Amino acid sequence: MTADICVIVPTIREHECVREYVANARRHGFDTDRLHFVLVTEDFCDTGSMESMLEEIDVSGDIFDGSAREAWFAEQGIEEYSHLIPEASHAQTSFGLLYLWAGEFEYGVFIDDDTLPHEDSDFFGTHMDNLHYQGSIESVESDEQWVNVLHKTDTDLYPRGYPYSAMDETVRTETTTVSEVVASQGLWTNVPDLDAVRILMDGDLDGQAQTRLDADDYGEDFVAAPGQYLTVCSMNLAFRREIVPAFYQLPMDDNPWDVGRFDDIWSGVFLKRAADLLGKQIYNGAPLCEHNKAPRSTFGDLANEVAGLELNEHVWELADRVPEAAGFADAFERMADELLAADVSDYENGEFFAYVGEHMHDWLDCLAAIDADGVRTTRSARSAADD
Repeated sequence: MTADICVIVPTIREHECVREYVANARRHGFDTDRLHFVLVTEDFCDTGSMESMLEEIDVSGDIFDGSAREAWFAEQGIEEYSHLIPEASHAQTSFGLLYLWAGEFEYGVFIDDDTLPHEDSDFFGTHMDNLHYQGSIESVESDEQWVNVLHKTDTDLYPRGYPYSAMDETVRTETTTVSEVVASQGLWTNVPDLDAVRILMDGDLDGQAQTRLDADDYGEDFVAAPGQYLTVCSMNLAFRREIVPAFYQLPMDDNPWDVGRFDDIWSGVFLKRAADLLGKQIYNGAPLCEHNKAPRSTFGDLANEVAGLELNEHVWELADRVPEAAGFADAFERMADELLAADVSDYENGEFFAYVGEHMHDWLDCLAAIDADGVRTTRSARSAADD
């Protein structure tokens, strides 16, 4: 069988996690011939051991350090877009999206290298089931227009990227029906995904958290209601090919303002708005992964996050201004325009919004260059259609 799932693993430490995910697939009878692994790494990493690992576990895959990524852009004839992939950043997962787009893959999966699958859960099978799910599910909303993905846990935790101004929300739930799931967000046990401020509030100086989560802390799977936002973490996420135009992981860390750590958070905001406009859904809950975040300075994470904290309080408001869209690419382009047009005079590092907006346009142009049929309605064509 030809691989139809591109599994993207950013790694500079624990690439051996791939062994456990492949073993999980085989344990649960998932066809590993469907999986093609793309390891996104750096020139200083041992790519030889990564290649040996893929051969030993008998799965297809490719490894891209910085030099290999540069060569890939040249082979595709799109060197002018290499700036879309920031240096030394988790947002290099965007390269995996470009690789997926250039291939014949119908699905993508993001896996972080500090995670492991739960043995009793069919990791890939559950994600694929979620993406094909049609039926009843719990829908969650709040009076702050934000849904805390940890709202079912018996904790006071809020995940990384959740706006501080949206805390202390009133939550409402009801049963809804979904039929077009485009992304499946698996949540996490052990170390919760928190930002540095919340880690400090939880009393931890080692970049983790004093609070730990296990599978029993979570309830039923859910979706965030239309018009609501939620944090999307890329450590355990599956998605359909169609969302790639609206799922660029953004130019974090390697930018003049040193804004970092919000790549998957902001891309999740844009994805949720696009999905809402198109009547599609993001499924949340299973499969869980075990998050074994390595100790590191909480204050180091804080230094990386603080430049973008105020912007994170407002980026969703800009996305929310887009009233309609013809598709994921069109939605993304319209949100890029909102970032470019935003009055940011009162925001710390507000100029970063325009920087992101330009990169969003470049992302769509890059996908169009890869896909000879194009993936976007050009601004001129859209304007003509609107007249």
